[in-house]
Amino acid sequence: MQNVCSFAANLVPLSNFVMNSNFSSLLVENAVNELSRLPGIGKKTALRLALHILKLPVQNAESLGNAIIKMRHEIQFCSECNNVSDTPICAICSNPLRTHSLLCVVVDIRDVMAIENTGQFKGLYHVLGGLISPMEGIGPNDLSISSLVDRIRQGAFQEIIFALPSTVEGDTTNFYIFKQLQSYPVLFSSIARGIPIGDDLEYTDEVTLGRSISLRQPYQSSFEG
Repeated sequence: MQNVCSFAANLVPLSNFVMNSNFSSLLVENAVNELSRLPGIGKKTALRLALHILKLPVQNAESLGNAIIKMRHEIQFCSECNNVSDTPICAICSNPLRTHSLLCVVVDIRDVMAIENTGQFKGLYHVLGGLISPMEGIGPNDLSISSLVDRIRQGAFQEIIFALPSTVEGDTTNFYIFKQLQSYPVLFSSIARGIPIGDDLEYTDEVTLGRSISLRQPYQSSFEG
């Protein structure tokens, strides 16, 4: 028992190993450094991932690496909605069974995935690629707002749904787009406020998000009182 306790006392915690950078392999260290660049991945988690990959059969590790490389080199962005796609026009925009008169404006592709998972929306999307944020130096010209105006100008849409987060940046972006498009004969609506203020769509459960889409409200009512 004493030997076991002595052995345990001499063990170096994983966090200390990472903090002290006591890597016996430069290859492992480089892998950890690259993995730790990913959002939400610290050095400790990066080391666990690197060691897990190291234990994988070579074919599996190669499949993982090749999938990432292939995605990065071959991924496209839909010329219509800016969603990720394998082809010039994504599967949603090219689907004849979608409602092509209904357009949902979202921040990024994660929001498209979140709404699609609800099964409650059958229209098309427009991905802005961000929100207007003067504090971060992001203006209207940094987003795909001009292409959105072009799509509405063509006259194919009857309703535009604003599905942006309930934040200062989200409300500012909503209002800016509304002012750009209010002269066009389309109905403006926004998702119901069942989503907590300040939350992103991707973190909202599917039932709540689906209900918010179904119970959307006229957009003008959000600032006309």
